[in-house]
Amino acid sequence: MTEAQRICLIFYLQPIALGAWLPHIPGVQTTLGLTNSELAIALVGAPVGTLTTLMIAGRIAGWIGAKWITLVFYPVFLLAMLLPFMATTQWLLMAALALVGGSMSILELGLNVLADDYETHTHHKIMSRAHGCWSFGLLSGTLIGSAVAGLALSPLLAGIAIAILVQALVLPVILRLPLPPEGQSAKPEQRGFRLPHPVLLGVCFFTFGTTLVEGAVADWAAVYLRDAFAANPGLAGLGISIFSLCLASTRLMGDRLRQVAAPGRLGQVLALIGLIGLSLIWLAPNAPIALLGLGVLGSGAALAFPLGVTAASAAPGGSAASNVAVLSFVALLGFLVGPLTIGPLADAFGIRAALMVLAPMIGISLLLAPCLTRSEAARANRTATSSVTAARGEAL
Repeated sequence: MTEAQRICLIFYLQPIALGAWLPHIPGVQTTLGLTNSELAIALVGAPVGTLTTLMIAGRIAGWIGAKWITLVFYPVFLLAMLLPFMATTQWLLMAALALVGGSMSILELGLNVLADDYETHTHHKIMSRAHGCWSFGLLSGTLIGSAVAGLALSPLLAGIAIAILVQALVLPVILRLPLPPEGQSAKPEQRGFRLPHPVLLGVCFFTFGTTLVEGAVADWAAVYLRDAFAANPGLAGLGISIFSLCLASTRLMGDRLRQVAAPGRLGQVLALIGLIGLSLIWLAPNAPIALLGLGVLGSGAALAFPLGVTAASAAPGGSAASNVAVLSFVALLGFLVGPLTIGPLADAFGIRAALMVLAPMIGISLLLAPCLTRSEAARANRTATSSVTAARGEAL
């Protein structure tokens, strides 16, 4: 197995436990007797934990390196994913999801730095493919979760089985990854707060619009299908699976698309596709059309985060790890805004109308997509300047 294949496998295995949880959200809501607004507050736990941890995640990545992050935080994340199934109140559910979000944020930062380091050193693009594998892992998890929900099996026991199997598979793969070259694992400089470069901020808020879509679909797609079309638990979970399938399939083509189209133009086209999917969700007269809309929306949202990670690592400012940490912090605000906004709107106007809050968010991504191209241009300019400086030094 090559290094690229190991990285893709690590990406694939990570979200299976998360995906297995998502189809159970409506059931947990019913068991705990939560309104949509109360469920929204509980779901905020995950992004709050994520955003809090990301304040220090970039520094942790600089200290111990991406390989050790994945080695340490994989089992921590898998254990945290069992806690939501054991929650007995709204606030315990929120606390459990905060631990999930915190452990997941550090682990996923390590995964993204692994992929970016590989691209930098080999000049071989795997970021979109790796995120495609992540999405297929999420899809696998949602299919497992849907089957468990449909068969009325114990979600906690299924979660324990998933945690044991995933950890057994991933541990030898991580151990075989190479350590970074000497000098790259040095501790980062201690610096005060610096406002991110405007190009990096543009990349971050481009990604923010689409991560809100991903978070909203993950949290509310099953509720939407249940409330709008009286879907049973198995069918309701299928909505997340179709979204994930289309998102994953598009990501597998992402590296090839990046070679034939400027990232900014690619981001704009995909944002328009996302708006088409959202329109289908709004107009859907039945569950099949709604599922089609979720699939189109998944394709439109597919490449925003992979494109954002590559652009952030190339943006002027700090190191690749610190820039990606800033990107993750801002982008994952979408996972905080989504539950807080959609829940109360769903209580007031219905879940179908509440999901339309995603339209202006996709519009933000559409407007800011050109920042992706500017970021890559900035890296090319820095490389050219370094080459000229080196040539002058040799001449002297």
